[in-house]
Amino acid sequence: MTILDNIIATKKTEIAERKNKISISDLEETAAFGRKCLSLRQSLLHSTSGIIAEFKRKSPSKGWIHADADVQKITSGYSQNGASGISILTDFPYFGGAPDDLISARPNIHCPVLRKDFMIDEYQLFEAKSYGADVVLLIAAALTIAECKNLAQKAKQLGLETLLEVHNAEELKHINEYIDLVGVNNRNLKTFEVSTAISIELAQLIPDEFVKISESGISNVQTVRELQQIGYKGFLMGENFMKEENPADALKQFIAEL
Repeated sequence: MTILDNIIATKKTEIAERKNKISISDLEETAAFGRKCLSLRQSLLHSTSGIIAEFKRKSPSKGWIHADADVQKITSGYSQNGASGISILTDFPYFGGAPDDLISARPNIHCPVLRKDFMIDEYQLFEAKSYGADVVLLIAAALTIAECKNLAQKAKQLGLETLLEVHNAEELKHINEYIDLVGVNNRNLKTFEVSTAISIELAQLIPDEFVKISESGISNVQTVRELQQIGYKGFLMGENFMKEENPADALKQFIAEL
């Protein structure tokens, strides 16, 4: 089994346990469920930097990056320092995150928020809406084409935007009319090797109507500039900021240099 296979197996168990504790009706009654979502698509189209700053404490490939990170302090700093969007990990076993991270951070964030998790069940979409998320991630490698379309359609019904993540040209077949943004993950989820060459390779294959995002492995301004030249509007960056003592200041400096 690959790392992704293990993550999905763990996620299925986790979702089943949460369904037994909190019903969809309960999620629909939360205060955040009724809020109007912000548009990451529009934020990126009107941004000069396009940086989506990610909050994560650890990763499967690197282990702990910033174990004692304060989600409220860092994400509010991201928001104040010019992030076009903020990604918050809600997976604990592999990324050290939790739903409470998103819930507690949301009131102090003034830009769109992506719930970063392995979405495989409609229940998670209701969760995302109730947590205060604006966007959900759909990973092509973790879903069939039909599953991806069903989840994207349901997300749209709930008012959520969808970011489809792909890793190769074959996965572009997962694109459908309910997708808002297409992200190219430079990290192979099966081997966890990283290369921005995949973003360059897929740039011209992604239809122009979708906002293009390059994810992972971005650590310098020159890379962002090169990717902007071939049509990318968004750049999801986590480890580059989270490894620093003050991630929000690191973001501010990066945007200033850009």
